[in-house]
Amino acid sequence: MFDATTILAYKGRNKAVIGGDGQVTFGHTVLKNNATKIRTLHNGEILAGFAGSTADAFNLFDMFEEHLAHRKGELIKAVIDFSKAWRKDKILRRLEAMMIVLNTEHIFILTGNGDVVEPEDGELAAIGSGGSYAIAAARALKHHSALDEEALVKESLSIAADLCIYTNHNIKTLTLG
Repeated sequence: MFDATTILAYKGRNKAVIGGDGQVTFGHTVLKNNATKIRTLHNGEILAGFAGSTADAFNLFDMFEEHLAHRKGELIKAVIDFSKAWRKDKILRRLEAMMIVLNTEHIFILTGNGDVVEPEDGELAAIGSGGSYAIAAARALKHHSALDEEALVKESLSIAADLCIYTNHNIKTLTLG
């Protein structure tokens, strides 16, 4: 994982939500508190989040969006094509970066190693330095609260921000459904 960010995604019964904190660090220094590390893609049908450097994020988001367009928004085919292209690119595959992409049907974690991981529960995925904290909080809240999907993501990221020094409370979310 990276000393960079926290991204959490939840594909619930009613909505698909992705959230991320706003902190950008360089080593042990905070450079920015209000960055946006999540975005909607393919005419608002896909949500994506990124952990890694900002320049790499823009490059990979654009590259993934090209695969989505080529596959007419079919997420499964697009993630496989994207993963192959990312893995084959000699420069991009060395990036220490990860992405989460989801729609209302599927959720995937993608890496430059060629990994395309659909979480076992098919509902929750997290990346970044605070990812383990966020997903643990989300699992507990999912089973022991009545929070809707967006509130659950926000609260889980807030808990992660209390624990991870590379994650802050400037939380942004995007929702489908």
